Amino acid sequence: MGTKLSRSPFSLPLLTLLTGMAIVQQPAYSGVETIDHIVAVVNENVVTRHELDEMLSAMLKQLQKQGVQPPPPAVLEKQLLERIILNRVQLQLANETGLTVSDAELDQTLRRIAQENKMSLQEFDRALAEDGVSFSKFRDEIRDEIILVRLKEREVSNRVSVTEGEVDHFLETQEDSPSQSDEYRIAHILVQVSEGADPLKRDAARQRAESVLAKLKAGTEFAQVAAEFSDAPDAMEGGLLNWRPAAQLTKKFAEILTPMKPGEITGIIPSPNGFHILKLVDRRNQDTVTTMIDQTHARHILVKISELTSEADAHRRVTELKERLDHGGKFEELAKLHSEDASAPTGGDLGWVSPGDTVPEFEQAMSALKPGEISGPVQSPFGWHLIQVIERRTQDVSQERKRQSARQAIRARKAETAFQEWLQRLRDRAYVEYRLEEG
Repeated sequence: MGTKLSRSPFSLPLLTLLTGMAIVQQPAYSGVETIDHIVAVVNENVVTRHELDEMLSAMLKQLQKQGVQPPPPAVLEKQLLERIILNRVQLQLANETGLTVSDAELDQTLRRIAQENKMSLQEFDRALAEDGVSFSKFRDEIRDEIILVRLKEREVSNRVSVTEGEVDHFLETQEDSPSQSDEYRIAHILVQVSEGADPLKRDAARQRAESVLAKLKAGTEFAQVAAEFSDAPDAMEGGLLNWRPAAQLTKKFAEILTPMKPGEITGIIPSPNGFHILKLVDRRNQDTVTTMIDQTHARHILVKISELTSEADAHRRVTELKERLDHGGKFEELAKLHSEDASAPTGGDLGWVSPGDTVPEFEQAMSALKPGEISGPVQSPFGWHLIQVIERRTQDVSQERKRQSARQAIRARKAETAFQEWLQRLRDRAYVEYRLEEG
């Protein structure tokens, strides 16, 4: 079915693990029934053989679809078990600190996933069943994924700051780069070693990386080697990353990739967290041109749907607010008093909004309004809105886009480094007991 969880501005970003890894109701990959038992203890929680076998079956199915030769069973089991453990310690922290997702929010997300697949929720349920996926299990997994994203945002992403000075410096260093407008599709292998590890451990990791590189030079498929030996989270996907502009790569990676041709593989690239090997899958050029776009200055009032506010109640409240506006109420004053969006203190002012900045439902309703007009109730994944268009303009956003791209690149680099360090600390603090050999 290829269910895809998309991410769009003003919408909840979701991890993509579940798109190819939805739990399937199948026996273990060996086809032999096993008595369920504990394969790992994680703090006060356990991982069972059944859980591991479910993920193993799903992963083998995914690798087969991708045409990737799976690693030896013992290697694959250990990699997947570690993935489960990392997720488990994060979910435990989320639970301990009261991070939850309401049923109303979860239902909204599931409806959006179904809509993105051009299905009703009932059709989506049937499609999952045809793929051997339990809807209730899928629902639980999506809940966990939302929690993991929010945990990362709370613990790491929201604490990352980018200064204007950093943006200026970034743009200055990129100015003379011949590849600044290039985008890269790369695959990578990471042989990880803790930052600050002693020389013996780092040397052992280096030797392991050299062994991996030797396999690649001998002709073994990159995806197969990545799946078996890479310590990166995307190892099971053959190490393949999405398209990334040069600005979002480390300076060292960008310099190495610039002269390479698609299909070529780098040597070993040392970094503080280990040793990398990259494969350039493809590249494309995004010409830098003047960008003129139509922007809308808008404000809105949002009433969210939650455990305490049903969809019907939210709709009733915005309908009442619209009636007050129709009878002379001031939009800014009502937004300050009743809006549940972060823009409430400024009267719901969103500033200048560009195409694609908001979810489609919001943008479509906003685009239909003339300056000064106020919409009727508009539903989006976030709840019910009232929208007012203040004015419109056509703007050259070339420099603005360039600075925004630089800011995103810096933030992404900082956040990813900080997240990996935070996750390693969380993992190190956890009590983990492996019992895989007992099976």
